Amino acid sequence: MAKILVTGAGGFIGSHLTEYLVEQGHQVKAFIRYNSRNFWGWLEKSKYINDIEIYSGDIRDYDSVYESMKGIDYVFHLAALIGIPYSYYSPLAYIKTNMEGTYNVLHSTLKLNTKRIILTSTAEVYGTAQFIPIDENHPINPQSPYAATKVSADYLAKTFYLSFNLPMTIVRLFNTFGPRQSARAVIPTIISQALQGKKEIKLGNLNSSRDFTYVLDTVEGIYKIGLHEKSLSETVHLGTNKDISICDLVNLISILINTELKIKVDKKRIRPEKSEVQRVVCDYSKANKLSGWKPRYTLEEGLEKTIAWFRENLNIYKEGIYNV
Repeated sequence: MAKILVTGAGGFIGSHLTEYLVEQGHQVKAFIRYNSRNFWGWLEKSKYINDIEIYSGDIRDYDSVYESMKGIDYVFHLAALIGIPYSYYSPLAYIKTNMEGTYNVLHSTLKLNTKRIILTSTAEVYGTAQFIPIDENHPINPQSPYAATKVSADYLAKTFYLSFNLPMTIVRLFNTFGPRQSARAVIPTIISQALQGKKEIKLGNLNSSRDFTYVLDTVEGIYKIGLHEKSLSETVHLGTNKDISICDLVNLISILINTELKIKVDKKRIRPEKSEVQRVVCDYSKANKLSGWKPRYTLEEGLEKTIAWFRENLNIYKEGIYNV
């Protein structure tokens, strides 16, 4: 099987993907951001930790990225800053991590003749949908510094393919949720507050809607699309083709937890008006036609698994900042 590097391997999606790759029989190296405690994020207590090679580095540092990629066949590049609210305060941090970090991986791919780099993108690059569902031909319209850096990284990869024949695939994710997700995201925000016994949930824009995919469906899609022989140089969507408003999401979670929840709009959790993305719905027909991928979990099934996980791990969570 292949030798694969996962950047951002200690994070929410990255840790699930790393474990999935081990299950598929691959030799996996996890790129973890260097820290003084030698802490490996969500992989710290993974049941597969003895099957994973840990590499500590910094995605912003070319030398450590290059060193980590020696002898690697495929790179799944997930390392990124993803919190949208923080991108309003520190756009430069997102430029250095999301754009320069991606450059380091791309340039190392050229030097080392890596077989392929698979980049994870985001539906945020489209802004508010101009038509529904959103397919891969939808106009690009980033509405936050975060989205601008992500689409810039995508375009950089595209130009490396066109200019240097660099082998790459972009898998563009709609909203993923599940165990281990940061409390800054909307579903963990609702669940964690509800499980802490709060009857009044603090949220931002209640009218926006999102297309939510359970994390195990997402990582399966990243794998199937990323290594597919016909996905070279392609951008492919992963989502469910269904959206739900934040208000209806709260009602659904309250039913699943069996508690009555009231909503309090917190102005601190509302994006700047021109930056708000109102509706997102995925067209995943390209992924399905290419690889047969389609989501296996309904929203309700994914929420039930997520709620169960949060019940067992609530002690490690603080109240998050709403961001979808």
